[in-house]
Amino acid sequence: MPAADRPTTDSQLPQTTARRRVGRPAAAVLDQGVITSAALVLIGKSGYDGLTMAALARSLNVAPSALYNHVESKRDVLLLVEDHLTALVDVTAFSSEPWDEAVRQWAWSYRDVFSKHTPLIPVIAVLPVTDAPQTLAMYEAVSAGFRQAGFPQDRIISAIVALESFIFGSAYDVTAPADIFDSGSMAEATPNFTGAVRSLADQGYEKPADVAFSLGLEALISGLGALRR
Repeated sequence: MPAADRPTTDSQLPQTTARRRVGRPAAAVLDQGVITSAALVLIGKSGYDGLTMAALARSLNVAPSALYNHVESKRDVLLLVEDHLTALVDVTAFSSEPWDEAVRQWAWSYRDVFSKHTPLIPVIAVLPVTDAPQTLAMYEAVSAGFRQAGFPQDRIISAIVALESFIFGSAYDVTAPADIFDSGSMAEATPNFTGAVRSLADQGYEKPADVAFSLGLEALISGLGALRR
């Protein structure tokens, strides 16, 4: 039989792909960055209550004991998440811009970062910053900017907390439904409120949350600025 007509055996076929292994997928190579990313995904899907060490281990396809080689507790995981998100907040303007513009850029950046992670706000807002290097670096930059702008040292933290309270609340507003202020069947009974809502809608703002944030932020900047020497 001519060579061209001979049947081809399996041993003669080119081995172009490796046979897929049967069983569970390979476990992730763990480090703090991998743990942080997995925790963010888990919280995004299941909320803060869904973040447990067991659930985190399952999402990474590892035994819970493997996590404890990198973090000691759920609080440590939250510190990693807090540090990751805080590192995304832009504080560079405090070293180059006037105080009011620096606060403006920092606050907008801060709100935009946390508007994408609102399930974490109730936790991070009250989480101690102990041993969180990126978070402490942000607060150091902001505090230095306030100090250089002439704020009394005993008012700096209170001013930052006041701004943060507004920023965190505004982060929720970014994802609020468009009809959040619809008074429905009570429209006639609430003419002032309903009229104000309609007036805002008539302005045609694409992002009412941005309008509200800008208004509140400028008021805070103006009010806090009075504390400067």
